[in-house]
Amino acid sequence: MHKLAAVFALLASPALATGLEIEIEGEGANGTVTVDLFEDIAPKHVEQITALAAAGQYDGVVFHRVIDGFMAQTGDVEFGRLGSDMRRVGTGGSDRPDLPAEFSDYNYDRGVVGMARAQDPDSANSQFFIMFEPGPFLNGQYTVVGQVTDGMDVVDAIKRGDGPNGAVVGQPDAMKKVTVTE
Repeated sequence: MHKLAAVFALLASPALATGLEIEIEGEGANGTVTVDLFEDIAPKHVEQITALAAAGQYDGVVFHRVIDGFMAQTGDVEFGRLGSDMRRVGTGGSDRPDLPAEFSDYNYDRGVVGMARAQDPDSANSQFFIMFEPGPFLNGQYTVVGQVTDGMDVVDAIKRGDGPNGAVVGQPDAMKKVTVTE
């Protein structure tokens, strides 16, 4: 198929409308955040996130790294459960394999959801972050998986961390329940 015809076929096809509803509660944020997931940009990452959410793996997971003016990170389903020993939070993943990068030209603007990873671009697993402000230095370096469509006021209220790495001290805010939407 000619490349232009393939683009038109893609544009004409109905987009999948997978998303997440994230109920957040804690000392800072209390409310629901709605995220539209980008299956067309990062299909493997979206499949991973929705599988983990559908299995309840994100329920009770804290926002462990929150940097004012930058982003709020969560999703460590291995070490980030509310009430667990938080000394290793942020170093874990899930029992699913790490994913190859799915970089795109989608910009890291306010409300964009991206996959956290180690130095290896192909190391994203379960952790993700939500941008408070634009972060153009992340463009093309981290996989974009979605965009907050409702509840940025809730995201803005997430308890901030301390120091340059944004580690949350004391009781962090958590994702009480994460539901996959269609």
